[in-house]
Amino acid sequence: MPDLLIELFSEEIPARMQARAREDLKSLVTNGLVDAGLTYASAGVFSTPRRLTLTIEGLTAESRPVREERKGPAATAPAAAIEGFLRSTGLRLDQLERRADKKGETLYAVVEKPGRAAPQIIAEVLEAVIRNFPWPKSMRWGAGSLKWVRPLHSILCLLTDETGSTVVPMTVEGIETTNTTEGHRFLSPGRFAVTGFDDYATKLKRAHVVLDSAEREAAIWQGAQNLAFAAGMEVVEDKGLLAEVAGLVEWPVPLMGRIAEDFLHLPPEVLQTSMKEHQKFFSVKNPKTGRIEGFVTVANTQPADHGATILKGNQKVLTARLSDARFFYDNDLRVARGGMGEWLDGLKSVTFHNKLGSQADRIARIAALAREIAPLVGADADLAEQAANLAKADLRSSMVGEFPELQGLMGMYYARAAGLPEAVALAARDHYSPLGPSDAVPTDPVSVAVALADKIDTLTGFWAIDEKPTGSKDPFALRRAALGVIRLVLGNGVRSNLTTGPFRKAADLVGAREGGFADVNELCAFLYDRLKVFLKDQGIRHDVIDACLAMPGNDDLTLLVNRATALAAFLKTEDGPNLLQGYKRANTILTQAEQKDGVEYSFGADIKFAETDEERALFKALDAAEGAITPAMTAEDFPAAMAAMAQLRTPIDAFFNAVQVNADSEIIRRNRLNLLHRIRAICSGVADLTKIEG
Repeated sequence: MPDLLIELFSEEIPARMQARAREDLKSLVTNGLVDAGLTYASAGVFSTPRRLTLTIEGLTAESRPVREERKGPAATAPAAAIEGFLRSTGLRLDQLERRADKKGETLYAVVEKPGRAAPQIIAEVLEAVIRNFPWPKSMRWGAGSLKWVRPLHSILCLLTDETGSTVVPMTVEGIETTNTTEGHRFLSPGRFAVTGFDDYATKLKRAHVVLDSAEREAAIWQGAQNLAFAAGMEVVEDKGLLAEVAGLVEWPVPLMGRIAEDFLHLPPEVLQTSMKEHQKFFSVKNPKTGRIEGFVTVANTQPADHGATILKGNQKVLTARLSDARFFYDNDLRVARGGMGEWLDGLKSVTFHNKLGSQADRIARIAALAREIAPLVGADADLAEQAANLAKADLRSSMVGEFPELQGLMGMYYARAAGLPEAVALAARDHYSPLGPSDAVPTDPVSVAVALADKIDTLTGFWAIDEKPTGSKDPFALRRAALGVIRLVLGNGVRSNLTTGPFRKAADLVGAREGGFADVNELCAFLYDRLKVFLKDQGIRHDVIDACLAMPGNDDLTLLVNRATALAAFLKTEDGPNLLQGYKRANTILTQAEQKDGVEYSFGADIKFAETDEERALFKALDAAEGAITPAMTAEDFPAAMAAMAQLRTPIDAFFNAVQVNADSEIIRRNRLNLLHRIRAICSGVADLTKIEG
């Protein structure tokens, strides 16, 4: 079976598009080949700034013959119907088959398509892929109609088997396929021929091109670490930057430089962000001082002077960039030390949302809400209100204007410069958190109060103006805000009734502006949906959550999750599913009897009417379980309550094996139904087990 090698060679492909382009090329070509009747053993895809490469091993040499059979109208059908069928098949009437069935004769079209050679199929598939490639952005050049991310220069398309290699002939907008490619633009200019993938990869490396992006990443990281280690420093890890830089170079050569002393007073995050965003530099930290004191740049060439010229040019540009950052920072410090009033006044003219007012309006709501939440999280109310009033002040700072990703973090530095309490500074940094599932949850009480207030205001505000998530659309990141509330509450053990506590207060604050109130119950239902998604990742099923949501106190998330966690653990034991079956059996018999008799059997069973040892044993077991479960539930010791409930499994099983509930004696029957009610009442005090599936 032959192997296929495809290379699409162009001007530089943006680094951010390369990973997606690799996967698109692989899926589009392989799917197209398979749909056309070819099979293959394996496929690999690669990229450099100037090429996309696909290699396919074990490709079949031709597609299999295909026999298609289509049922047509009856032989006696009107002429128009038969003519329409003939047109759709491309056959003549005498080429159709007549087959007898129950209704007479039916016409069938049988079309046999011979197998096609792989080169013909490859050419068709590849041309379609090139002409319809899903680049996020593409361009036209010259007089042609072809669109590509950057001008496409050449197409290498080669089939290789034991007899040798052949070019798959095709032409796209005047570009003919060949068996040649190019090496590094500067170190190895000129084209050369290849005979297959192994030859291709070997000759590329000889021509100063590392084909595999993962290999380039490893070379960059190892080289950067070696340089830093030799200087007694450490490279700050940044996987996103590493992937991006690997997409900018074909022959990576790391070089290390130093940051001038004039800039070392800048916060490390400022230095790191400025160098990353503007120049794609890796930051190098001095482990003794904790400061960012150097950088690693990656050249796309092998410099003759060990990089001195390149570093000199980079140093010049870096000095200009960091001079700007220093100006912004020093100017911001002046405002911060003056109390940040200039920034806070400026936020009055910054619209948060046209229906929810300015940023200043929002800050006022968050501050009032933080004060309300503070006692729930053990924070000082005055400090929480102060922190909330200042947490977003840095949005008007010059540094955040230049680097929006530093919002909050710069607020921490400015709060410290202003001499504010450390809790206020930490709240400025942490109140946006957690931003995602991997982001740390704040634990400082003031930070928790402000972070909760920020997210609850977002949720209630947009709910009040009917801007709710729909399907996959969530323009205001309300799902993320809800998950943030959940993680903050659970991570800090916050105890609060949402509908009557913070969410109601937030709804009132929004309603005071809008003249109405957010639907808190609907909003809490949305929060529960996000909770189910969150707990599913923790191994807790949605029906377990539903069983606990049906209980009193369900708007206390910490209480709800503690109960659900204990119930989930109980259901994973041997006793859990068996007791659940016994409970459901008792509930079913009792419910049917109550519906039939029109009464509720809840008047208390009497042991004196028990006729069997199993019946008497169940009475005693229920007494013991109730005596243990009631105080355990009062103390919210759910594992203890579940353990006590588990003790009912054996006596309930024994009862149903030995006793007929619907006895001939009406007195005995009623007593046993009342006994079943005790089972239902005791177990239902822990969770609504009717919600549990299975």
